[in-house]
Amino acid sequence: MIWAAMLLANTMIMAQKMYITIGGRTETSTLVENAATRELVARLQEAPVTVTLNDNHFEIWGSLGFSLPTSNEQVNAQPGDIVLYNGSNICMFYGTNSWSYTRLGKIDGLTESELRTFLKAGESNISVTLSVSDPTGISRVQADGTSSKAYTLQGTVAQTGHKGIVIQNGKKIIK
Repeated sequence: MIWAAMLLANTMIMAQKMYITIGGRTETSTLVENAATRELVARLQEAPVTVTLNDNHFEIWGSLGFSLPTSNEQVNAQPGDIVLYNGSNICMFYGTNSWSYTRLGKIDGLTESELRTFLKAGESNISVTLSVSDPTGISRVQADGTSSKAYTLQGTVAQTGHKGIVIQNGKKIIK
């Protein structure tokens, strides 16, 4: 029973999503729960981190520019897996490999072929931005107090009779 609880704790998935942006395209990843991901999320809450990664025939990898706590274990990495190598290198897999890594998470919902395209397999000097807030979402709304116009979520003025969510005087309203 204790062994099962330990196994569950080691593979528990956080509700936290990390966003990965490469070449203007953003995909989500689901992070596992461990000291490395807690520290990574804390850093990403301060500001997104942009790193340069290079291809290694089954992954893209490179230095984060800082170290994270490790809990290395023998991992049979699969396409989509995100791991920490040597405490300061991030690896994102489009192929497979077996090595001692600290698990970070997994890219959500892409096939191996889609991963190869997204991760720019075979290329070098790939600019990758990691963040924990959706770069395409509305994160804050502030009214300037001078207008009572309603705006759509796309930022256009809501016409009379518009149905859906609008922003008016700094408040979200469902019409």
